[in-house]
Amino acid sequence: MIRARLVLASSFAALLALVAVSGAQIAPDPQARWWRGNLHTHTLWSDGDGFPEMVAEWYREHGYHFLALSDHNTLSQGERWMAAKAIDARAGVDAVARYRKRFGESWARTRGSNGDGSLEVRLKPFDEYRALVEEPNRFLMIQSEELTGASGDGRALHMNATNLGEQLLYQAGATIRDTMVRNLQVVEESAKRTGREVMVHVNHPNYKWGVTAEDLAAVTGERFFEVWNGVDGDNDPGDASHAGVDEIWDIANTLRIARYGAAPLYGLATDDSHNHHGNKQHSPPGRAWIMVRSRHLTPESIVRAIRAGDFYATTGVALEDAAFDKQSRTLRLRIEARAGETYVTRFIGTRRGASLKGKLRGAETALETTLDYRNAAGPAIGEVLAEVAGTAPSYTMKGDELYLRAVVASSGRPEVPSAEFPYKRAWTQPVGW
Repeated sequence: MIRARLVLASSFAALLALVAVSGAQIAPDPQARWWRGNLHTHTLWSDGDGFPEMVAEWYREHGYHFLALSDHNTLSQGERWMAAKAIDARAGVDAVARYRKRFGESWARTRGSNGDGSLEVRLKPFDEYRALVEEPNRFLMIQSEELTGASGDGRALHMNATNLGEQLLYQAGATIRDTMVRNLQVVEESAKRTGREVMVHVNHPNYKWGVTAEDLAAVTGERFFEVWNGVDGDNDPGDASHAGVDEIWDIANTLRIARYGAAPLYGLATDDSHNHHGNKQHSPPGRAWIMVRSRHLTPESIVRAIRAGDFYATTGVALEDAAFDKQSRTLRLRIEARAGETYVTRFIGTRRGASLKGKLRGAETALETTLDYRNAAGPAIGEVLAEVAGTAPSYTMKGDELYLRAVVASSGRPEVPSAEFPYKRAWTQPVGW
């Protein structure tokens, strides 16, 4: 009897140890830690080429802690069937066979037959596949939607609403600014109606040159945008006639603070993945993500931390810490060193007195692209205030800066390379405003 009790106690202890290792054991008042996640992802529910549970599993097994599936103008809800031929054609591989092999016939529901080309596969809804892939304190799914469309003047606008409780309809206004305001209002009303913590961010502003810095500055109710999007060809770097997105960020934040008396934008990085089978390089998973500092891995905790600016964006550079001391007005970073890599941090800001008068770029009109604020006299918008090498850079504000942010550049190449930028980077959020 004593031996049986000892065996039972030993087995129970082993079970507790297993639970703790798996991450299911959640301590009271845990210390805040960094959680890795992506807020912009597509599946077969819109224009992606992967089944949602297979997409989610890829992220979970590659070290991500949270994932938002943000299909265009839809939530993965209700009954949806898709022709197997259409799935395979979109994927460029035998995606249905891979899906059935991974999860088995009991999970992969089909109807029709291969013989006559009528085979269809049921796309699982959010509540069903999240139960399959989520793990407490290890991996979280967040329901989201990419509100996709254009304004009345034909300019493209995509906005991601994260942690929705219901599907929303894209609202088009006469201009980009009006359209942004309308969609922000729709999301805010939904959040109140459903009692959820919801955030909205503007996606890839340079996609089709749809959103300018002036637009982002004027709509002060929007607090988030993508400073980097992993899709090749969405114009993040800009060109001779258009500002890159980093420049857009500084122009928008300068205008928000100096002209509108508003808080600056926070910058996200996402991979906006559509291609999940390893055969296309246009928008694969793993190019860009955010690291969010929070005590708990829940949608509410993640959204609140992002709203507080307690996160950074990255394509591979990892920060052990990013802290702004309000008394000394010093921003300090600790960069996680990787073998063979060197690091340079550029502290960027705009000093008071910078001109807020822009001019047209090339032959473009004011409505088509961000204005050019570069001039020979006075402080520059988005000035590099200091450049520091090493893994422990810091900068103390001098007193005339409107805000301060940092961009860390590594000599290392990303695990998932991008045609638009060859090296790893990380972006901290603006402070000191």
